[in-house]
Amino acid sequence: MTKIVLKVGDKGEVYTTKEIRKILGIKEGGKVIAYILRNMLIITPIPSIEEKIEHTVIKLTPVDAEKISEEAQTEEGIYE
Repeated sequence: MTKIVLKVGDKGEVYTTKEIRKILGIKEGGKVIAYILRNMLIITPIPSIEEKIEHTVIKLTPVDAEKISEEAQTEEGIYE
């Protein structure tokens, strides 16, 4: 477990450090979710849809890919 002291601003804002943002993958403009567990504050980054897509891997056989293509074309009225 890593222990880092953070600063609390005049209005109660908790400021993270560059090290924390790097470790957790928190990016400027990104969002985080905070949980309170007993007397602890847990902050977790919420990945963007682009980040989720980037890390998604789908394995298809050529037959499966063709079937999906045919179904999509049928739905669009292109394939009969």
